[in-house]
Amino acid sequence: MNTQHIELPAPVLAKIRNLATRHRNASGVGITVINALGGQAESWLGRLPGPVRIGLDGATRSALVQASKAAHVSRGAVPDQPGWVNTAVGAAMGAAGGIGGTATALAELPVTVTLLMRIIQGVAAEYDFDPAEESVQFDCLTVFASAGPLDQDDGAETAFISARLALNGAALQKVLAAVSPKLAGALGQKLAAQAVPILGAAAGAAINFAYTGYYREMAHVQFGLRKLSVDTGINEHALLRALQKELTGPDVQS
Repeated sequence: MNTQHIELPAPVLAKIRNLATRHRNASGVGITVINALGGQAESWLGRLPGPVRIGLDGATRSALVQASKAAHVSRGAVPDQPGWVNTAVGAAMGAAGGIGGTATALAELPVTVTLLMRIIQGVAAEYDFDPAEESVQFDCLTVFASAGPLDQDDGAETAFISARLALNGAALQKVLAAVSPKLAGALGQKLAAQAVPILGAAAGAAINFAYTGYYREMAHVQFGLRKLSVDTGINEHALLRALQKELTGPDVQS
C-alpha cells in the first residue's frame, strides 16, 4: 500500500510533532552527559579489554532475551514505578557497577538491561498495550534499536513495523540480530566509562541516569505512534514517515 501522499489531519500532525519533540529531547540527554564527563563516547570504547569488546554483542543478545522474560515476570510482583524512582534506581545501579571497574560493571550490565526493559514495558502499559502480548514484547525490543543516548540518533529506526505485523520466530530473530549490535555499542560505551579509575562510579550513575530517561522517552515515541494508529485508523507506516519528516525536515532547527 502506497502511503507516501496521505494528508494527515491537523490534530494528528500535532501529535506527531509532540512525539518528535520527545524524540529530540531524549537525544539531548546524552549530549549533556558527555559534556559532564568531559569526553567523546567513541573514544571510551578503546579502554575496554579486547575479550570484553569481542564478547559484548553475544552477551547483549542474551541479556535482551533474559531481560524481556525477567521484566515481564517482575510486573506481577512489583507495580510500575514513577519515572523519578526508576531514574534513581538506575543511577544507583550504575554507581554500584562502576565501583569495581570492568568486573562490577559487567555484573551490573544485565540488571540494567532488565530495568530498562521493565521501564519500556511500563510505558507500553500506559498506552493500553499488554506487555504479555507477543507483538508488544516485540515492540519493547525494538525500542533498543534506536541509537543509545551517547550516540547521535539518525531517527531512521523508530519501529520495525513490517516485521512486527509478520511476527513469527524468524522475524523475532531478525530483530534481535538488528537490535543487539546497536545496544552492544551503547553498553560498550557505558562499560568503558565505568572502567575509569575513581570516576567509574560517578560515570556509571550519570550514564544510567541518561539511559533510563532516554529509553523511557523513546518508548513513548514507539508506543505513542502505535496508539495513534490504533485510535485514528491511519496506516502506521504513514505516521512513521510523518514523524521521520518532522525529525529531519527544516523545522527541526526552529
